[in-house]
Amino acid sequence: MKPNSNQAIFTIFLLFSFLTCHAQKTIQIQFDSSKEVSGQKFAIRDLSPGLTANWDDYNFVVLEFKISTPQRFHVGFTTETGYNELRIMSYTANGWNKLAIPLKFYRRLPDAALDLAATYNQARYTGWINLGGKRGPLQGVDSIGIRMNAPINNPTFELRSIALSVEDPGDQYLGEKPVFNEFGQWDLGNFEGKVNTVEQLRKEWEAEEKEVVSTQAYNYSRFGGYLQAKTNATGFFRTEKMDGRWWFVDPEGYLFLSVGVDCVSPGGGGNVMNLDKRRNLYKELPPSSLITNPARPGSVSFGTWNLFRRYGEDYQAKSKEMIINRMDKWGLNTIGNWSNPEVMQMNRKAFMLQLRGVGIEDGIMGLPDVYAPGFADKIDAACKSSVGPNKDNPWLIGYFTGNEPSWLEQEERLCTMILEGADRPIKTELTAWLAKGDSPLRRKQFIFQTFRTFLKTVDNAITKYDPNHLNLGIRFGNVMGIDREILEICKEVFDVFSFNCYDLYPKKEMMDRAMEMTGLPMIIGEYHFGTVDRGLAQSLWQVNSQQERGVAYRYYTERAYQHPGLIGTAYFQWCDQDLTGRRDGENYNCGLVDVTDRPYKYQVEAMMETAKRLFEIHTGKIQPIEQAPVKPRGHGGMPNLWNK
Repeated sequence: MKPNSNQAIFTIFLLFSFLTCHAQKTIQIQFDSSKEVSGQKFAIRDLSPGLTANWDDYNFVVLEFKISTPQRFHVGFTTETGYNELRIMSYTANGWNKLAIPLKFYRRLPDAALDLAATYNQARYTGWINLGGKRGPLQGVDSIGIRMNAPINNPTFELRSIALSVEDPGDQYLGEKPVFNEFGQWDLGNFEGKVNTVEQLRKEWEAEEKEVVSTQAYNYSRFGGYLQAKTNATGFFRTEKMDGRWWFVDPEGYLFLSVGVDCVSPGGGGNVMNLDKRRNLYKELPPSSLITNPARPGSVSFGTWNLFRRYGEDYQAKSKEMIINRMDKWGLNTIGNWSNPEVMQMNRKAFMLQLRGVGIEDGIMGLPDVYAPGFADKIDAACKSSVGPNKDNPWLIGYFTGNEPSWLEQEERLCTMILEGADRPIKTELTAWLAKGDSPLRRKQFIFQTFRTFLKTVDNAITKYDPNHLNLGIRFGNVMGIDREILEICKEVFDVFSFNCYDLYPKKEMMDRAMEMTGLPMIIGEYHFGTVDRGLAQSLWQVNSQQERGVAYRYYTERAYQHPGLIGTAYFQWCDQDLTGRRDGENYNCGLVDVTDRPYKYQVEAMMETAKRLFEIHTGKIQPIEQAPVKPRGHGGMPNLWNK
C-alpha cells in the first residue's frame, strides 16, 4: 500500500532523527593565522559523554583526529589542579589519525636522558610528542583544549573521539589514501616542487649535474680560508685573535670562518622503521636491498632509493661527489657534527668530529660517573682509538665532547636521582659529600666538580693522542642561563666555546657574556628554520614559506658573524629529517636537500649570497642584511592566550 504524504513525512522525520542521534559527533576548530595563539576548549562530555573524570587508573588517552597541517599543536586538559598540556606533531596531515598519548607525560617530569632532544622528544608511530607545559595528577578532568602558536595558513582541526586505555592500544593511520608516495613525498597535499614521475626528477637532476661549479665567488683557499687574509701557518687549524676579532686559521695560514652544516650524508630524509606498525602510510616501499642500517632489520630508505634512481649501482660514490660539488657551489667549507664518515674521509672539506665512548651515554642525565674504577683508563682507550688516527689529518678542525647536557639547571634533581638510584661510585661520593653539609648550593657544587673532572680527563686524553687539533667543547643548549662556574670550567679546558642557538638570531648580550667569561672564540653548533608545506613538522624555528626559510637564514647568519667572537656556524641539517621520524620522533623540514635529492632553491641561494659577505661582515666593513622573516616563531613556551 502506498503511504499517504503525512505518513511519508513522518517516516523521513524518524529516519532523520535516528541518523542525527547516532551520527558521530565531531569537534571542529579553524585556527586563525592573524592571532598569536588560536584554539578552543571543549567540555569532554560534549564529545565523549560518560568518560570518567578521574584518570588515575589509565595510562593512555587515545584521540582520533584530523589536522590539515603537520604544524605542532598543543593538547591540554583542565583538571582539579589547573591546565596541563603537551605539544603534538602528526605524521598524517590531512588524514585521520588515531594517536595514543602516554598519560605519564602529563603526570611527571621527563625521564632522565643524556641530552635535551632525548629528554623531551617522544616517538609514536603516527606522530610524536614534545614534552612541555605543567605536570600533575589527572583528576577532575572535564575539558580538552586544542591550540596552536602562530598558525600558518589558517589550518583546521577535527576531533571525533576521546578514549582512555590501560594498555597501549597502538597508533593507526585511519585514512584510505597512503600518506607518502613512491618517492617518499607527502601525498595528502600539494606543494611547489612536488614530483609525480621519475622522468621529472631525472630532468632536474641532469640540469644540476651540468652546472659548472667553483668556489671563486667566495675567494676560498684549498681548505676554505680567505685568500685575501693570511697569517702564520702551522699545518693544522688553530684560532687567533686579530684586531679584537677572533678567527680560525686554516692549515695554510689563511683566516677562516667555519661555515658548515650538520649531518652531511647522502640519501637522508626518508628512512622508514617499524613498518609493521604503519605499513598503510606508504604507497610503495623501497626495495629491501636498500637497507640503510643493517643493525635495524627491515629499515629501508626512500632517500637511498631516489639516489639509486638517479645514479644506478654506483650511487654511493656519485652521491658523495655531488655533496662536495654542492658545498663548493653554496659556499660551505665545513662538514659539521654527526656527518657521514665516508664523506669526511674524502678530505675535500674541513670537518669536525664528535667523541664517542667517553661515558656520557652511561651517565645519569648525561653526566659520567668519573668516580668509577678505571674511568680515566676508559677515556684514555676511547680517545686513543678515535682521535689517534686523526692526529696528522690537516682537514680536521677538532673534537666535540658532547651535546646539550640535560642536567644543566637541573643539578638538584640530578643529585636526587643519583641518591635514589642504584649503588654506584658516584652515589657513594655524593653521599659522603653531603654528609659534610647538605644544601642546594652544596649539591650544585658536587655536580660542577664532577663535570670539571670529566672534562679535564677527556682533554688530557685528547692532548695525549692528538696534540694537533682543537678541543671544541660541548655544544650547550641554554647559554644565557648557564651558570658562571660552568663557563669558568670551560675556560680551563676548551679551545673554543660551543653552543646551539635556536632563535631568530643569536643575541649580542648572550654572546658577549659567554666570550667575556670564557675568553674564548665561539661556534654555534645548531640552528635552523622550517615550514609546513611538505608534510613535515616546521622545525624549532618556524617561518611561513620555503622562501622565508632563506630570508631567515640570511638574517640569522649575518647577524651572528657580526659578533667579533663568532668563528663558526653549523646549520642543522643537510637533509630533511625522516618523514616518519628519526629515533626520537622528530621529522623536521630543516634540510638543504629534500628526500628526492633536490636542493631547496630559496634556502641554498640565500646561503650563497651570505657566504659571499661573511668575511666583510666579520671584519666590520659591511652591515648584516636588514630583511627579517615574516612572523617567525620559536618552539618555546606557549603564551597564556586563547584566541586573542
